[in-house]
Amino acid sequence: MVITGKGVAPGAAVGSIYIYNEKYSRPAESFVPAGKEQSQLDRYLTVKKEALDELEEVRLSMQKVDPGKAEIFNAHKEIVDDIIINEEIPARILNERWAGDWAIYQVYETVLGVLKKTPDPLISERAADFDDVRSLLLRLWYGRKKEELSALTQPVIIAAEELMPSDVASMDKEKVLAILLEAGGATSHTTIIAKSYGIPTIMGIQGLLGSVKHGQLAAVNADEGTVILDPKDDVVSEYIKKSEIFNKDKQETKTFLDTEGCTNCGVKIDIGLNINSVNNEELDASEYTDSVGVFRTEFIFMNRDTLPTEEEQFLIYKIALERYGERPVILRTLDIGGDKSLTSMELPREDNPFLGNRALRFCFSRPDIFKTQIRAALRASYYGNLWLMLPMVSSLEDIRKAKQIITCTKAELDKEKKPLKDFKTGIMIEIPSIALIAELAANEVDFASIGSNDLCQYLCAADRMNSAVEPYYQSFHPAMFRLIKETITAFNSAGKPISICGELGADPAAIPLLIGLGLRKISMGAASVAAAKRAIASVTVEKAEEIARNVLGLSTAQEIEKYLAL
Repeated sequence: MVITGKGVAPGAAVGSIYIYNEKYSRPAESFVPAGKEQSQLDRYLTVKKEALDELEEVRLSMQKVDPGKAEIFNAHKEIVDDIIINEEIPARILNERWAGDWAIYQVYETVLGVLKKTPDPLISERAADFDDVRSLLLRLWYGRKKEELSALTQPVIIAAEELMPSDVASMDKEKVLAILLEAGGATSHTTIIAKSYGIPTIMGIQGLLGSVKHGQLAAVNADEGTVILDPKDDVVSEYIKKSEIFNKDKQETKTFLDTEGCTNCGVKIDIGLNINSVNNEELDASEYTDSVGVFRTEFIFMNRDTLPTEEEQFLIYKIALERYGERPVILRTLDIGGDKSLTSMELPREDNPFLGNRALRFCFSRPDIFKTQIRAALRASYYGNLWLMLPMVSSLEDIRKAKQIITCTKAELDKEKKPLKDFKTGIMIEIPSIALIAELAANEVDFASIGSNDLCQYLCAADRMNSAVEPYYQSFHPAMFRLIKETITAFNSAGKPISICGELGADPAAIPLLIGLGLRKISMGAASVAAAKRAIASVTVEKAEEIARNVLGLSTAQEIEKYLAL
C-alpha cells in the first residue's frame, strides 16, 4: 500500500512506524464548590509557571541548534503570559467557579476559534502555537509526563496527526528516521525545525493514522512525498540503500564547512551569514563565513514590551561588527510588517500586509524609530566594517529619502563628536519595480542584495505564507532568473557588489545557476553553509555559465527544476 503527501524536508528512510499522540482529551465541563475558587486559581498560576519553565528549557536547548528557531519558544512564552488570556481564565474561575482545566480549555478554545476563522493565513497559522500552549498547560494540570520523543530507544519513523514545534525541538533527532503528518504546512514552525534537523518529512497525508499501525514497517521517500507500507524485501533493500546514500551525503557535506567557498576552477564566492541576534551560538559561524550577509535587526525589536533604545541597539551591533572585524556586516534596517509584528506597539491591521506599510515604508512613517536605529548603527561603525541596507525599496525616491535621513543623522553625530568610520549604504532588491531599474539604482547606492523570497512573491503575485496559493509561488519561475540576471548584470557593470540572501541562495540546486548568472556573493543561515560550499566546489565558472544559458532558454519552472536536478 502506498500513501502520499507533500514532501517538505528531503531524504529517504526505512524503518518502523512510531505513532505519536500527545493530544489531550477535551476536559468535561465542570465547576467547583463555593470556597474552592482560590485553590483552583493558585493551581493555575503554578501550572503557568511550570509551563514557562519548560518552554525556557526547550528554548535554551534549541538555541544551541538554531537561535532563530529558538525565538518560536519565546513566542510560546508570550502566549502563556498573554494579558487577555490571563484576565479571562482567573475571571472564569473566580466569578463563575469553572474548574481550572475547563477554564484553560474553553478560554483557549475561544481564541482558537477566532484565529482559525480569520482570512489572513499569517494569523490563522498561529492557531497551532496557541493549541500547543493549551496542550502544555493541560498536561501539566493533570500532572502527566510528556511523551518524550527525546527518550526514544531505537530509530523510528514518527507518524502523528500533527507535531507541535515543542515536540520537534525536544526530540532525539538521531533516533528519528522520518516524520509523517496528517496536518501541517510547508511554512509551519514544525517544518522549519524539521528542515534544520535534516529529517525527511512528509505532511498532508490524508487518513495517515487510519492507515498505519504502531511498529509497522514503512519506506519513506520525502523527495517524492510517498510512503510504502509493508514494503517487500527488495523495496526494503532499495530504501536502505537510499537512506544510506542520504546519510552519507549529509556527512560528506559537513566536511566542506571549514573549506573556502571556491569553484572548481578557483574563483572565490563570498559566503555571508544570515543572523537574527549576536548570541555566541549564532556568531560561532563567523569562523567559516566571509561576512554577515544580512543582520535581520527586526528580531531585536520583537518579543519585548518596549522598543530597544539607541544604546541597546548600539551595543548589539557593536558585538557583530567587532566579531567580524574588517569583514563586512550588512545590517538591514528594521523590516517589520508583512509576516512580522511588534509586541511593543500595535500596528494597524491591513488587508494586504505584504503590500502595506512595512519595512522602509514603516520607517518613513516613524522617523523617530528609524533615526534611533541609524544613530546606533553609525556609532557602531567605528568597531568594524558596516554596510547599511534598506529593505522594501521600490523607487529611486525611496533611496534618496533614506539617504537624506542617514546623511542628516551622520551630521548630527559628527557635531556631537561621536567616533564613526566610513560605511556603505545599499538596498534590498525584492520589489520588481526596483529590479527593473537596477542600472539606475546602482548609481545611487554602494551595494545591493537580492531578497529572493519577497521578490518571488511579488513577481508571481502569490503570498508565500498562504498554502492555498503555494503552487503559484514558483522560485524557479523563468521570470525570476531573467530578472535576477538583469539585476546582477547592472550592478556588476557598475562595479558595485551584489549578493542574494533569500532561500534561493541557500539552495544547492540553484547555486551553480546563480554563479553562472554572474553572482559572486551569497548569504544563508549557518545550517546551509556546508551544502552551499559543496555546491560551489562542484562546478567551474564555465560550466555554471553553460547552465545559466540553458536555464534562460527554458519556459517553465517545472522544466528548470527538472534540468537542475540532472
